[in-house]
Amino acid sequence: MAEISDVFFVDGMRTPFGRAGEKGMYWNTRADDLAVKATIGLMERNPGVPADRIDDVAIAATSQTGDQGLTLGRSVAILAGLPQTVPGFAIDRMCAGAMTSVTTMAASIGVGMYDLALAGGVEHMGHHPIGGNADPNPRFVAERMVDPGALNMGVTAERIFDRFPHLTKERSDRFGMLSQHKAQAAYDAGRFQPDLVQVAIKDADGAWGLATEDEGRRPQTTMEDLASLKTPFRPHGRVTAGTSSPLTDGSTMSLLAGGGAVKELGLAPKMKLVSFAFAGVQPEIMGIGPIPSTEKALKKAGLTIDDIGLFELNEAFAIQVISLLDHFGIADDDPRVNQWGGAIALGHPLAASGVRLMIQLAAQFAERPDVRYGLTAMCVGLGQGGSVIWENPHYDGKKRK
Repeated sequence: MAEISDVFFVDGMRTPFGRAGEKGMYWNTRADDLAVKATIGLMERNPGVPADRIDDVAIAATSQTGDQGLTLGRSVAILAGLPQTVPGFAIDRMCAGAMTSVTTMAASIGVGMYDLALAGGVEHMGHHPIGGNADPNPRFVAERMVDPGALNMGVTAERIFDRFPHLTKERSDRFGMLSQHKAQAAYDAGRFQPDLVQVAIKDADGAWGLATEDEGRRPQTTMEDLASLKTPFRPHGRVTAGTSSPLTDGSTMSLLAGGGAVKELGLAPKMKLVSFAFAGVQPEIMGIGPIPSTEKALKKAGLTIDDIGLFELNEAFAIQVISLLDHFGIADDDPRVNQWGGAIALGHPLAASGVRLMIQLAAQFAERPDVRYGLTAMCVGLGQGGSVIWENPHYDGKKRK
């Protein structure tokens, strides 16, 4: 008989994130090959996990076509050299794709159907621009179900400013600048590098190179720089390239396990799943989605926001993160939030980003035995939010000096 099980985040790895487009480092690299690299790197780092014991592989992509098509979970598993007995599937929840890969696999482990699973995502926004292959149903606009601007994420971000006037452009600019500074400081301290899988790349001239770090960082960013940027989504608007996540290519992968498998194989998990939730909001102001999803996840866990000691919030736009912090009474520069910067500096390859948040939180947990709970959360296109609460297995109950 299957038994209800705890669910553990055993490990996670990712490719360096590249700028999307012809000048980006992955222009001549296939999307599925990015996912293959992340998968191989993760399995090689966990040799105690027999590949034939993986029960399923879930890989998310927002644009499931071309080199991101063909049931990625299955095709990537085969390409990565997993036994052909290992099944897989593809999943789409736009920006929360990888997060949904994790929660879907976690649910299967939790009810005792699976012991081990791989969950991740990939997005090659250079090959597949957001919405590029989509044909939105005309009823959305004709029947006024959804505002036409709801399909433009930058427009939805501008609307958060409209709704909450006390969330100023200056606050957003400062958040964007600090994301860049924190990300560079984390690079300088060697925080990211252990979880990055190096990728062989080929430039326009056919010369080979190696992708070893995230390409889009701008650590020299100042408030003056940000104040002078154009506002592409609205004349005299408040959202700029400096306070938005750049278009990005990359892949992430995680290894999840149930309590029985952890014990049997002697694994050392990095996080334990506490709760997760998704929620819907008006599509035209999708950036506030993580507020209700976080409230739902906290309620499921029997926790309050004060119990969360570390936050990894996806910086689709600075204003979107600030709106969540403001709602919960957390300062824009609270040291618990995005300690190592976020998507504004590192990039946001849509369906891959959820597992990046988890990889970073897991690494921070290892450094912080005084922190018991952490939150990974993100806004999602078409008006959704996703939140996952994790427990730190290294927690010792001792306050930090």
